[in-house]
Amino acid sequence: MLDLTLTEIAEALQGELVITDAAAGAGFSPDTVVNGTVDTDSRLIGEGDVFVAKRGEFDDGHRFVTSAVEAGAALVVVEHVFDVDVPQIVVADSVLALGYFATDVVARVRASGDLRIVGITGSNGKTTTKNLLKSILERVGETVAPRDSFNNEVGAPLTMLKLTPSSRFLVAEMGASGKGEITRLIRMAKPDVGVVLTVGLAHAGEFGGIETTLATKTEMVQDLEPGDVAVLNRDDSRVAGMAEKTAARVLWFGLSDEAAVRATDIDATAAGTSFVLHLPDGTAPTVRFAVLGEHHVMNALAAAAAAHVLGVPADDIVSGLESVTRAERWRMEVMGGRDGVRVINDAYNASPDSMAAALKTIALIATPEQRTTAVLGEMSELGPYSVEEHDRIGRMVVRFNIHRLIVVGEGARAIHLAAEHEGSWGGEAIFVDTADEAFALIEADTRPNDLILVKSSNSAGLRFLGDRIAEANSVAPADSIAEANA
Repeated sequence: MLDLTLTEIAEALQGELVITDAAAGAGFSPDTVVNGTVDTDSRLIGEGDVFVAKRGEFDDGHRFVTSAVEAGAALVVVEHVFDVDVPQIVVADSVLALGYFATDVVARVRASGDLRIVGITGSNGKTTTKNLLKSILERVGETVAPRDSFNNEVGAPLTMLKLTPSSRFLVAEMGASGKGEITRLIRMAKPDVGVVLTVGLAHAGEFGGIETTLATKTEMVQDLEPGDVAVLNRDDSRVAGMAEKTAARVLWFGLSDEAAVRATDIDATAAGTSFVLHLPDGTAPTVRFAVLGEHHVMNALAAAAAAHVLGVPADDIVSGLESVTRAERWRMEVMGGRDGVRVINDAYNASPDSMAAALKTIALIATPEQRTTAVLGEMSELGPYSVEEHDRIGRMVVRFNIHRLIVVGEGARAIHLAAEHEGSWGGEAIFVDTADEAFALIEADTRPNDLILVKSSNSAGLRFLGDRIAEANSVAPADSIAEANA
């Protein structure tokens, strides 16, 4: 965080600074400078940090103010006064105040330096693209990007507050659960480059339908100015239509010949994916991309396009892409290794598009002697599309010739029913209620060289099942993709 006085922070938060007698006795005054990390999780607070107590759906951060102070917090942001010996800033709404604070810090850094901001949104691929772009930009300047999937009204401001006077790039992953939320994030940190990856059915039930999803994702480009750049997926018709909604210059990425940043000669294997990267300046380097799954090439193209706009040389773009060996924890993460058994744990999240891509990947990379198993759970937040989309995935499992299907949980039962109807299987498609039952089935019948995909939405919890299956089939810490196929 920037070096700011307590008075400056209070003004940014639009709150009231309270310094109790105990805090004054400890040496605090309105001119005290605070520059620690800002967080809403008291367990992550250390000496000199700032704790923001927010109310959540299941808990209230105000219960942990004392714990944060004991851990070394130099300041607490609260909605009512506490009897503590550190300064506190009292605000009407902690989440809104966090956004005000982020807006102020971004403006300060922009005014004093050469900060460039990239905003990324889309139904799928935001976190992977963010990680790839971060890896590229770090080669040319100090880069701030979210940890994990910090992309909402709390996570995005926490990332912005990590800026320093020397920060050159801010990569802001911008998610939403409803209309207006991306606009709110953009107005905290207006991008110079706005990236839109896809518009699909992920969270469509929560949004209220695909048209609302489209309108929400379009918010990424509507506030861009003529001097900005909208990086848009030419292969997604909904995203391509956004070109008419923005004043910014458009740079297309995709597999289409019309894309200025595109990939050709794609070769997907169990060791990753190689492709030729075509850039607008005419360079066409070969990228040996270790992230598993042909679908991640599109994320690589989006990251490359944004980096090109920011002036990053082609060599740095390639080296940045090639240095990333996995999309993210629990995203197409290759694990296991004993007797050649490989577990692909892709159960951090799931949508119809990402589920189809994961199934296509194991079908594509499996060798003739490998048995493939898909352990699938519910795709959440699909609303009225749920039965239809789970049914489609079940039929897809059969059409991709996956050898064995284990469906976990009532919310995913339609996958099992569709697979049985499509394939008339005799025991290859199994339904179980719990992850423990699924583990027992896998443990009882795992053969050498099996390739096992575990995929579900986060809420289904199958990422832990994937870890458990991998641990049972590991001889050492999980190998990298390259080591696994050496």
